[in-house]
Amino acid sequence: MTSLSTKGLRYLYDKHIVLDGIDLDIREGEVLGILGPNGCGKTTLLRNLNKNLSPYGGCVMLDGSDMEDISKRDVAKTVAVVPQTNEIRFSFTVREIVSMGRMPFQGLMSGESREDRDIIEEAMRKTGVDRFADRRINTMSGGERQRAIIARAIAQKPKILLMDEPTLHLDVSMQFDALNLVYRLSKEEGLTVVIVSHDLSMVARYCDRILMIKDHKVHSIGTPEEVLTPESMREVFNVDAELIFDGKIGKRTVLLHDSLNRI
Repeated sequence: MTSLSTKGLRYLYDKHIVLDGIDLDIREGEVLGILGPNGCGKTTLLRNLNKNLSPYGGCVMLDGSDMEDISKRDVAKTVAVVPQTNEIRFSFTVREIVSMGRMPFQGLMSGESREDRDIIEEAMRKTGVDRFADRRINTMSGGERQRAIIARAIAQKPKILLMDEPTLHLDVSMQFDALNLVYRLSKEEGLTVVIVSHDLSMVARYCDRILMIKDHKVHSIGTPEEVLTPESMREVFNVDAELIFDGKIGKRTVLLHDSLNRI
């Protein structure tokens, strides 16, 4: 059983508090959404969860061990990341990008095994990038590049997938394809997924639980029904909104009525 949690997590940028005492237990196989206004610490929390950053206080625990005591290579064998930006400076092919997901499992001189190649092909097929596996990444649209990055993360065969605004560069149909894929992996294969997003409806639709952050602290955590109340959305986002059930699609969505800002 793979577990990921934080205990009293604190982080500072230039002496300014960005995360202030975050306690979080992420459940195996769940899809957890992280919501909050700009600058509240969502991305910083995600970067602490994969050892890209180190806490100033408290700790991140992976399988019962302090992540500070685990090498980045070993963390990468369990935790994969889809970052918010997908800028790649070198002209790799899509297949070369996806194959990088196998690097934590390879020795310096070992190269790809048959198993690695099978996993790479499967990841490309699942994400639909197999059709342009030989194209250079710098010739592709932002959405196509994002799909390749998602494929790279899936090729890691992670137990935990962290996604920072994963639909930012995707057109509408591909947004559904990508999120349906990770949701299916969560429910069928036990993949734990953590998604940072500004999209209230997307989080309501796909997430089992939601962590809402305000003023760098945990505002609330629970099911969408428990967290996305009109009162909490007014308090955190300054909007008049409500969570409803869309019978046509059989899923939850957020109905936005108006901003409470007066410009």
